[in-house]
Amino acid sequence: MTNKKKKKKPTHRLRNLFRMFQKIPLNIGTFIFGAIFIYMVISVALYLTADHIESYQVTAGPLAQNQTYTALALREEKVVTAAASGYITYYARENSKVAKSGVVYTLGESQTEAAVDELSENDYSRIRSSIAGFASSFDNSNFYQTYNYKYELEGTILQYSGLKSTEDGQIPQNVGGQAVYTAAQDGVILYSTDGYESVTEDQLTKELFNKKDYSIKSLQSSRKVDAGDDIYKLITSEEWSLIIPLTDEQTVQLAGRKNIRVKFLKDDTTQMGKFSILTNDSGEFFCKITFNSGMIRYSNDRFLEVELVTNTKSGLKIPLSSIVTKDFYVIPKEYVTHNEEDGSAGFNKKIVKKEKESSEFVQATIYQEDENYYYVDSSTFQKGDVIIKPDSQSTFTVEETKALEGVYSINKGYAVFRQIAVIDQNDEYCIVETGTKYGIAQFDHIVRNGNTVKEDDILYK
Repeated sequence: MTNKKKKKKPTHRLRNLFRMFQKIPLNIGTFIFGAIFIYMVISVALYLTADHIESYQVTAGPLAQNQTYTALALREEKVVTAAASGYITYYARENSKVAKSGVVYTLGESQTEAAVDELSENDYSRIRSSIAGFASSFDNSNFYQTYNYKYELEGTILQYSGLKSTEDGQIPQNVGGQAVYTAAQDGVILYSTDGYESVTEDQLTKELFNKKDYSIKSLQSSRKVDAGDDIYKLITSEEWSLIIPLTDEQTVQLAGRKNIRVKFLKDDTTQMGKFSILTNDSGEFFCKITFNSGMIRYSNDRFLEVELVTNTKSGLKIPLSSIVTKDFYVIPKEYVTHNEEDGSAGFNKKIVKKEKESSEFVQATIYQEDENYYYVDSSTFQKGDVIIKPDSQSTFTVEETKALEGVYSINKGYAVFRQIAVIDQNDEYCIVETGTKYGIAQFDHIVRNGNTVKEDDILYK
């Protein structure tokens, strides 16, 4: 006797579910909502199951950033002392060139007003311009510069009005009861010292670069001086040097150079200098960069933040992992022709139909050329296609290919091969030429790992 399985009755939950669906009204809105819901489910499923490609935005610049250093400035500096005791009045403007026998200061037993003539309108204009320049570049963190500028401005006014020469062109030796003192030689004048004036390259140590205890002494802070007091400093040569401490690795990287370009971060000025490497008795390495101009721009600075411009090659920076190769048909240049209507380049392809030969113009995308060949996109022809030389019966069979380097651009949402020409590279990145035909541009998005996709793949970034 066969046992028949009893048909199970719908459970209580199923009955409730059936009743719920029966209550849903079937109208056009329901179908539209259902269609949208199904579309969203399918889209999410496709997104979750698709391969997600990591993109990279193309940047412009050098392969690596140039290193920055704190440099010590060495100059030919001479500190001048007071010839006698008394009250001093300065006439030479700080950070300006003073000629040999030019008036620098006067000295007397009593404090007197400086010998000032009336200023011209042109003098006033230059003073206003100087004040505006100082105000625009003022930095609250360097308030001491205010006092330096005060003395500089005072010297400017005295220099503009100044001591007048006598009828025979001589500077008076005494003015208002004060003795007049002139510079023994020409140079750039400063009214501060820092203790580094006599340092030479033979005395270099890395302790010299410790700015913790570095200080500047103003020589204009007191109007009364004693004989032998430091009263001003004179830089007597236009030639000056920067000294930079180096690690062993930096020494190796910079070895062999004779000249180097330096960028001064203070004002973004660049200057070429003679380069050499020095070693002290302790085996510490330094580089010395010598200049023959530009000293007066930084005569007030002992330490300067600089960038050594060693990475001079610049272009579009991309990761090495993004580079792929693509095969192109190579076709002799003499086979190219041009469309009579729009001038586009192409080739005359041989057509054989029912044993009759003819030709048709095929527009071609030429990615690159060398002395003898054009590199034509492989999608233009099939292997074995025959092309005809213009104004000739000579033919060429399309089959030989050569590879070009490139990357996959994904600006349009799918992979498009773009040609590159590498300029320089390191272990991770390279820089490529800008303006390459069928190439990339700054801010383009490319596939970071080029071997993970194929051309024309639709990609999710």
